[in-house]
Amino acid sequence: MVMSVQGDALRVLADPLRRRIVELLSEEQLCNCHIVEETGARQTNVSNHLRMLRDAGLVETEPQGRYTYYRLLPDALEQLALEIADLAKAARQTVPPKRPCE
Repeated sequence: MVMSVQGDALRVLADPLRRRIVELLSEEQLCNCHIVEETGARQTNVSNHLRMLRDAGLVETEPQGRYTYYRLLPDALEQLALEIADLAKAARQTVPPKRPCE
């Protein structure tokens, strides 16, 4: 199986708090303090999750004064969705061979 860079994004989205952060960012740009308020998570925890989302290419930052706003990158999510859809399409089109047991 070929794993792309998007594999990291899929792993990152598997965490419930990171998925919630992505949901919040799909509605508006937020700074860390807003996300802490919305999720009830600790500031250091939210910061670590935001860093992972940024490293996976799912969000970008915009400094504004002493705050940093986070913005969701919809193209990255769309690419991930396309790759998952391609896997499903390939699985529907062929019957995968069975590996023999020894």
